[in-house]
Parts: sequence; C-alpha cells; structure tokens
Amino acid sequence: MKMKTLAAMALAGSMAAGTAMADLVIPDLSYRTGPYAAGGTPFSDGYQDYFALLNARDGGIGGEAVRVIECETAYNTERGVECYEATKGEGALIYQPLSTGITYQLIPRATADNIPLHTMGYGRTSAANGEVFNWVFNYPANYWDAASVAVNYLLDENGGSLDGKTIALVYHNSAYGKEPIRTLEELSAMHGFTLTQLAVDHPGQEQKSQWLQIRRERPDYVLMWGWGVMNQVAVQEAANIGFPMENFIGNWWAGAEHDVTPAGMAANGYKSLNMNPVIDYPVLAEIQSLVHDAGNAAGDGSHLGSVLYVRGMYAAMLAAEAIAKAQEIHGVANVTPAMVRDGMEALEITNARMTELGMEGIGPEFAVTCQNHGGAGQGLVQQWNASSGVWEPLTGFISPDASVIAPLVAEDSAAFAAESGITPGCL
Repeated sequence: MKMKTLAAMALAGSMAAGTAMADLVIPDLSYRTGPYAAGGTPFSDGYQDYFALLNARDGGIGGEAVRVIECETAYNTERGVECYEATKGEGALIYQPLSTGITYQLIPRATADNIPLHTMGYGRTSAANGEVFNWVFNYPANYWDAASVAVNYLLDENGGSLDGKTIALVYHNSAYGKEPIRTLEELSAMHGFTLTQLAVDHPGQEQKSQWLQIRRERPDYVLMWGWGVMNQVAVQEAANIGFPMENFIGNWWAGAEHDVTPAGMAANGYKSLNMNPVIDYPVLAEIQSLVHDAGNAAGDGSHLGSVLYVRGMYAAMLAAEAIAKAQEIHGVANVTPAMVRDGMEALEITNARMTELGMEGIGPEFAVTCQNHGGAGQGLVQQWNASSGVWEPLTGFISPDASVIAPLVAEDSAAFAAESGITPGCL
C-alpha cells in the first residue's frame, strides 16, 4: 500500500468522524484485519470509544475536542511505519503502536520527530529508562515485569521455592515473543528451575511439534507469550495432550475471551496475567449511553467490557490524563507533542483518580519520573471459568522482582545509548 493511499485513508477516516477538525489529534494504529484482528479490534474499539466519551461528555480534554485518526496496520511492521509517516503530519500528539515490531521501528523515528510513544505492556522493555528513551513510555508495566510477576506467582504457589521444577516457555517467534527470555533465564538461575524454550512461528496455527515435546517432557508449568490465533491453537493443543490447564499461564496478551472460547469447556482453568481486572466499571455504562447508544461506537459494540476493550480504554485514559497534565503544566489547552511528553513524564495515577474516572481498580497506582518511564510493573493472575464465561481474578496486583529487572533495564538501555550515540539525561 502506498503512503499516499494511507494518508488519504487516514484523512478520510478523520473527516468521517466529524465535520469539524479538532485540535487534539491522536492516531490509532489499528489492526482489524489479518491473523491478529481478534485482539486488535476490541483494543481499538476501547481506545477510540473512550475519546468519543470525552468528546460527548466533557467536550474533549481541557475544552479541546479529540480527533482520532485510525490507520490499519494489519499488525505488519512495514505498514505500521507507513501509517506513522502518513499521520504524524496531522499534528499527532501520541502514538500507541500496539506491536513490538512496529515499536522498535518507531523509536528512532518518533524520537527524531519529538513525538511520544506509549507502549503499554509491550515494546522495548528497557525503554523504562527515561534517561535514555526520553520519548518512549511503557507504564504501567513491561514484559520483563510480566515474566517476574509470573514467576513470583509460581513461587507463592509452591511455598516459596521452584528448585527442581521445570517451566516451558511457548513463545511467538518474533521480537515480541523473545522479550521475556533474558529475564526468565536470570530467574531460572536464581530460583533453580529448568527453562525450556519453544518457539512458534507466525501466525501460530501449527504447534503440534511443540506440544508433542511438552507431552514427552511433562514440564511442571507452561508459560506462553502468544498473540492472536496462536493463543487459541495453544489452548486447544494443551487440552489435546491433557496438560493441566491450571498449570498453563499466558501473559497479558494471551488472556482474552477469544483466546479460550474456541476450546469450549476444555479451556476451563487456563490462567493468564492481566494488567486490568475485568469488572463492570461505571465508565462502561457511560460509554454505552453517550457513545454506543448515540451511534458513535468505533465498532459494532459487541466488545464493550471485554478484556482487550477495557485495556484499550485504559490506554486511552492514560493518554488523556497525560494530555490534561500537559495542559496544566504549560497553561495551554492546545498542547504540542513535546508538551504531551512532559505530561507523560509528570503523570501520577492514584486510586482516587481512577475512582473519579469510573475505573476504580483498573490498574495499580503509579507515578512516572524521568528515571522511570515504566510505572509500577505490577500484574495480576486471572483464571478462565468456562462454565460462566468469565475471567476470575485469583490475585491482587503482584510486584516484580526489582533486583532482577532494574539491572537488566540498565544494561540493555546503556547498550542502546552506546549504539545510538545517546548521552543519557533528562529533558
């Protein structure tokens, strides 16, 4: 697809959203097509619907309406870069790439263009070091946090010791899937468990050899870094070999409704991490009333309240709060991308504010600083109840092991700074 075509599509989409051109422009690098559409669609719906709610209820953010520009990437890195180039000139304030591959490509571009990236729970983990990655934020948690949270949960389940246990990592054979490996290797050495790594090639429809190996070796636990159809296939293959679902734990991109429903009752007991508990948040009723019932939903309305819809809504809330903070810091409503970066770095999310927004408990409290663009790093464990069709939280928010994560972030970000000629420091 040519850049000119992408730009025309993006502009047409923005015009279709309303006759007036708003001042606060937020691109949505969506993927409603391709093998990962089942995850991309509800996230995009939640992301866009929250901004539509702010427009309908509050007149936007700080009195400035929000204009969302949707550009389809199909979870393809090249198309994601094309979407970025096609939309940045519209006055884009912040990008949520929703792809680790796209994120890696956009980090140098967005940094050069002085446009902030928010890679919530994905992307380059060491971007948590804001002194090196001035324009990249991955709060409230990252993949290395997720790996540590999963291990801390298993430690708790095993009386504080994993010595002699075996854990198999089934991962998407991409930059995304490989992110937790270094952390799990460190944790394996620390806690005495054996780590087996099983890569699954894109898009993940063929996994029989990996699960045959799991059937032979019978690890105590399986962790999964999957996405899209890979998750559905993995859950079904685990059921086919009789692997205990309660010992199968996905990360927070492998724990949505569509990951488990195709397997029916066979998926019962499967666990995953999550960044956002799935409950009936009051804000969802507002979105139903002021956005969906008004005919302004981004999608068909069927995803309202689902895991990834709520996560998209959560991401939009964090972006909106950063924009509001930027308006407060700089004393203007029509903020620039550089001002939004300042708002992101000064962002503080409290329980009181989440409750005020109708999202009590949607995430942990955290405060962003120049040194820490990564937030609290916490996640919870949930379990699928196939009878009720509900994800049930098993834990509260679990903290990662900072003694493991912090040195890894420091090491990797220092290497990136050296390679890129960056002198670390705050803006």
